[in-house]
Amino acid sequence: MHETVKVLVKTLAISMALAAAMPALGQNATRNDRDIENNLLMAMAWKQTAAEFRALYHQGFNIARMRVEIALAQKQDDSLPLAVISDVDETLLLANDYWGYLITQGQDFFDDASWDRWIEENRAVASPGALEVLNFCMSNSVEIFYVTNRDQGEATVQLAIENLNAVGFPLVDTAHLRVLRESSNKELVQQQIREDYEVVALLGDNLNDFARRYYSTDVDQRMSLMEQDKERYGRDYILFPNPTDGHWIRAIFGESEPAATDENRAILRRAATRAAWAP
Repeated sequence: MHETVKVLVKTLAISMALAAAMPALGQNATRNDRDIENNLLMAMAWKQTAAEFRALYHQGFNIARMRVEIALAQKQDDSLPLAVISDVDETLLLANDYWGYLITQGQDFFDDASWDRWIEENRAVASPGALEVLNFCMSNSVEIFYVTNRDQGEATVQLAIENLNAVGFPLVDTAHLRVLRESSNKELVQQQIREDYEVVALLGDNLNDFARRYYSTDVDQRMSLMEQDKERYGRDYILFPNPTDGHWIRAIFGESEPAATDENRAILRRAATRAAWAP
C-alpha cells in the first residue's frame, strides 16, 4: 500500500476511535464536575480535618461534666437520683466515614439504604470527650439514658445496643436505651424519665433533641424559638455541631431527608445565599 494511503487509513482509524470515545469522555467529565460540586464537600472536609470540630465536642462534654459536678454538690439526700439524657447519632457516635462514603459515590444527600447497611457494620466512633464524661457519670451514680430515633426494622434496638457497646459506652441495655422508630418526638420520653430522675442536662446535635417545639418547617421560626431559649444553652441544653443532617434541613426542604434532585440542590443554594453581597 502506498505510504500516503497508509497514513490516511491510520488517521481515519484514530479519528473514528476518538469519535466513539467522546460520549463516554463527556459523561465522565459530567460525573467529575458533579463530584467536585458535591454539597457535602465543605461540611465533611471540616468534620474530617478541623481541630475546631473536635474542640467543640470537648467543650460540650466539659460543660456537661461541670453541670454534673454542680448537681452532685447540691444534691440532697431526699432528692431524686440524677440523670443525663443524650441523643446518640452525631452526639455520642460520629458517622464520618458514612458521609465520606456518600461523597465517594457521587451522592450529596442522605441515603437510607446505605445508612442501614453502614449501621450493621458497627463503624461509628465515639465523639471526642463522650466516653470520659459518661464514665464519670456512671462512677458517680448518675444515670445515663440514650434516646435515639432510628428505624432499621425489628433489629433496630439490638443494632443500637451493638453500636454503643462497640465503642465502650457504659450502662448500655434496654433499661437505659429508648429507641423511637416511628417518631422523632423525644419530649415524651424525657417527661417519663423526669418522673423518676432529676435530669441534669440534655445532650444533642439537633434542637429537636431538646424540645418538640423546634420541629418546625420555617427557618425564621426555629431561629426565634432558639433565641427565646438562649439562656438554656450551656445549662439545660448542650448542643454539638452537625452541618450534614438534622431538622435544620427539614426547615429548608420541608422534610429531613430530601431527595437528591437538582431542584433540591437549587433550594439548598438559595438557603446558602439568603444573605449575599451584591457589589
